[in-house]
Amino acid sequence: MAWYYNLRYWIIFGARETTFMNKLSVLFLLFFFFTTKSFAQTYSQYNTGTLFDSFENPSQRSFIPDSSRRYASNFFIPNIDGNFFLTGNAQQTIKNRYYNGYYKNDLLKIGPGNNYNNINANANAYILMFKIYTSFNGDAELGFFLQTKANFRGSFTDENIALLNGASDFPNSSYTNVLNSKYRYQLYGQGGLTYREQVTKQFAFGIKLGYVTGIYDATVNIDQSKINFDKAADTAALYLGGTYRKTQSINAIPIFNPGMTASIGTTYKTEDGFIIQANVKDLGFIHWNHLMRIYNFSPSIETTIKGLSTPDRESNVYNAFISEMHHNGTDISYTTPLDGTAELSLSKLYWLGEDNVVSYSPTLIASKELFYNGFTGVLVNPVNYQNYTATVSMSYDNNKLFNLGGQLMIKSPNAEFFVGSDKLLQTGRLVLSDLGSQREINEYGSFTGADIYVGVSFKFGPVIEHPMNASYIPINEDDNKGFLGRLWDKLFNPNAGSIQNN
Repeated sequence: MAWYYNLRYWIIFGARETTFMNKLSVLFLLFFFFTTKSFAQTYSQYNTGTLFDSFENPSQRSFIPDSSRRYASNFFIPNIDGNFFLTGNAQQTIKNRYYNGYYKNDLLKIGPGNNYNNINANANAYILMFKIYTSFNGDAELGFFLQTKANFRGSFTDENIALLNGASDFPNSSYTNVLNSKYRYQLYGQGGLTYREQVTKQFAFGIKLGYVTGIYDATVNIDQSKINFDKAADTAALYLGGTYRKTQSINAIPIFNPGMTASIGTTYKTEDGFIIQANVKDLGFIHWNHLMRIYNFSPSIETTIKGLSTPDRESNVYNAFISEMHHNGTDISYTTPLDGTAELSLSKLYWLGEDNVVSYSPTLIASKELFYNGFTGVLVNPVNYQNYTATVSMSYDNNKLFNLGGQLMIKSPNAEFFVGSDKLLQTGRLVLSDLGSQREINEYGSFTGADIYVGVSFKFGPVIEHPMNASYIPINEDDNKGFLGRLWDKLFNPNAGSIQNN
């Protein structure tokens, strides 16, 4: 797929002229398709009761008894969440190259010092979500989903970017280990089931199980590097050492790379109205065993970069790196973990005013990646009036990055639409840059980033009614208890059944 290779070049090595898409389409693909977690979470969706929320947080209910209809779906309208951020000295360089067509390298630091730039990005798309209200009084919900995810994280030096502009920013003739870099990219799909039950009036439990199909995986770790410039000949000798592991073809049949994933969630409502929610999300693995290859390339092999002052210098640099990394290849199979997260939230509903029309339900969230060092603390502030909700969120993570987010949502018992961003200011600045704002292009902050999510779903079928209000008599309702509810009674209230029968 052409977009993948062009976009991968942008992330690792800087910028490249694309002949098949304009700048806006590259940006679109960056947001939605080339994106590991930091984090791909829509924090403002917590406790909203949307269909999207119920699949991301499996103990969350999505139906309202006596109001909602029995079935819910997005009808193959993708519900999408995508984000990325870039930190380091290369922000201004990359933006100027992208928007203005030239390099502005005055912030780059050349030489020993390991001045790294980090990029982290995600994409999450629910292609299909479907849920059914399986218990007449709202105790249980059963769902099915199809989902695609892409994760990327990378780290590259200032010298990686400066090299794309030729040798002019390198005062010396030889450098060692200034081109060391690494990245990890993974693309996979999954489909599966969710089950949620209101076990007691205070406690709810949900589980999400999925079968994963790995589509593409690539990992690069350059831990040795050397470059010798011959400025008179307009060339450079490149030496790289490290490992390069990848799927040989993105068109490989994904069923040959199987995996599993699971999410577990619980919700507990205290007597004084606090809602405590705990989730372990996306805990799983992929076993890559089809068309996989690993290259152990050595710094003893030399590749010449030609034409460092020509218009083709970017392609020449890129091709030299790729050529260096494709040595000593062997077929391989391996297993990679999915980047699961553990989350804990606390929320409470407050009514504003005497007429109980406007509500405010602040939510505190702590989110920790299980296999990386990522940690984020979030405060979500939703204000609701009738069917309209406006939300402002604030988050701070272990990268010392502060994010301000916002969401607008229209939600009735049987239809919902939402759009938002967890990086509202940075997304706005990137839009202004795309509209030609030179000030925003040259803006040098703690990070450059963007985030956007959007979703829609509908409910249909008969209206869910409580037994006392029902227009027909339900059959085989088992005392309106789900499986977990009956199990709970057997374990913690063994006399419940005999009391009811009497």
